[in-house]
Amino acid sequence: MMFARVRSFFVSRRLRVDSAGPMRTLWHNAPCGMSCQNVRMHALVADPAALGGCRLSDVPTPRPSASETLVKVAFASVNPTDLHRAQHAPPGSVLGYEGAGTIERAAADGSGPPVGARVTGLGSSGTWAEFTSMPTSQLAVIPAGVDVEGAATLPIAGVSALRALRALGPVLGRRLLVTGATGAVGAFAVQLAAAAGVSEVIATARNPAAFPRLRELGASTVVDSLTAELGPVHGVVDNVGGPTLAQAFRLTAANATVVSVGRASGEDTVLASEDLMGDWGRSGRAIRTFFLPEEGAELGDDIGFLLRLANEGRLHPRVNHREDLPGELTLLRGGEWPGKLVLRLHTP
Repeated sequence: MMFARVRSFFVSRRLRVDSAGPMRTLWHNAPCGMSCQNVRMHALVADPAALGGCRLSDVPTPRPSASETLVKVAFASVNPTDLHRAQHAPPGSVLGYEGAGTIERAAADGSGPPVGARVTGLGSSGTWAEFTSMPTSQLAVIPAGVDVEGAATLPIAGVSALRALRALGPVLGRRLLVTGATGAVGAFAVQLAAAAGVSEVIATARNPAAFPRLRELGASTVVDSLTAELGPVHGVVDNVGGPTLAQAFRLTAANATVVSVGRASGEDTVLASEDLMGDWGRSGRAIRTFFLPEEGAELGDDIGFLLRLANEGRLHPRVNHREDLPGELTLLRGGEWPGKLVLRLHTP
């Protein structure tokens, strides 16, 4: 039998943080006007000589460009992409892509929120730090009804789920499948699909203990494995890869799309020649790759949309674990944890 082989890219979840040297308990909380350029701060930085390629360090406070704000980070989210970058970034680079906190210095060009505003977004200078620079196009103001900790999880996982669903095309009244639904992207995809008016959201989870929670989030059917009886589906947001992606593709109806967002299994996806046949209602099916930075340059509007849903009680960001920075960072060092992990840098 002929096979089509789709190689998967596995991002290792193994990470250890070097805790050698003194762990200071006092942070540099000096007021950040223009004098911030001379202030140093604590941050987790890339270091190939350290355990896991990551260590705590004192680094200069970032100096934002005219279109960037300086944000005092309260919480920073931890994503698989962060762990991958820890292994490959230039030494001394501050790690972390997303975070939430308060604006310490407004953008010089007047394009962003004022000092003191609560915001969440992408940091251009790394977010696993006391302060980060955030382009005003990559952030949104956090409404009063949304907590800062939950908002920190939205820029990458939330926007990824939103844009993956958009890539499926019209979903109103359609049957959708979300694999790996207990992960951050999967959980947001379930909620957003339900809010978009799909006729049925099918979610997969390895642990049956997660089934009730996924039903609360909007899943109509929750299973621990995929079988032919679940099809046909009109779209798939896949966060697992490997054999699960192949199984999901076999369930798709004509002209359906599978968006491959994550590859948590770390396994290759193997499609048999029969899987690629287009007869008997299977024509036009597609597997679409996904990379958030190439799904549209600016995230601010989408982050704002998700925050409005959260403020209305229609989207529920969830944090499963938090660790203080500086601190022992037990979970981060081990590189394995269920659900969503955030780092707490300041008390908001």
